[in-house]
Amino acid sequence: MSDQHIASAYDRDLEGVQARIMKMGGLVEQAILEASQALEDRDEELAEKVRAGDRVIDDLEELIQEEAARIIALRQPAAGDLRIVLSILKIAGNLERIGDYAKNMAKRTSVLVQMQPIAGAHTALRRMAREVEAMLRDALDAYIQRDPVLAQDVINRDRDVDQMYNALFREFLTFMMEDPRNITACMHLHFIAKNTERMGDHVTSIAEQVVYLVTGSAPEETRQKGDKTSTDIGVAPDAPLRGDA
Repeated sequence: MSDQHIASAYDRDLEGVQARIMKMGGLVEQAILEASQALEDRDEELAEKVRAGDRVIDDLEELIQEEAARIIALRQPAAGDLRIVLSILKIAGNLERIGDYAKNMAKRTSVLVQMQPIAGAHTALRRMAREVEAMLRDALDAYIQRDPVLAQDVINRDRDVDQMYNALFREFLTFMMEDPRNITACMHLHFIAKNTERMGDHVTSIAEQVVYLVTGSAPEETRQKGDKTSTDIGVAPDAPLRGDA
């Protein structure tokens, strides 16, 4: 088999697995938007659609892992090409976690619809989720275009998501102090807010992979987190709802 034929086969393999990454990214974007819409509209049917759709995202990640492993084993890519394959694996892992957080938002929506709504909270959470989805869309565009400038812009925007989370955290504390009957709903809403903030962290990780892929080194400045709340609300921010991932 000629070297040219081998290179052509490798390129096809790489194009195929990168196409799956983009498909997975599109499904995750949709899950974020639909989960946040279901929360704002108190739409249990849409929330259930998001929960069911997470299986497809998980299956795609498994397929990407298998294909990437096969490329490494059969093609034995050189340093630059190996960096592409390793980045694909890391991006797929980040996308899978974002999908899990969207699914968990949908699960908590099914609980929250049984409770008295907290004024303004659902709209604020949807705005935060939309910002994360926009960041993800740009991070994936940066990956396809091999654009480190756009990727760095995504990294910088994570601070805005952190600030949205901090504002919501303080708001939920105020609602709970004003009326103890709000505590349960606010706890669920806090978990959703914290999970959305963590979606932003995973999107940022994807953008950092783009910078590494193009430049061969990690972003120059260590990212400073804008989340100053830690777990002051009294329980771990990702404490599971029954059936959470």
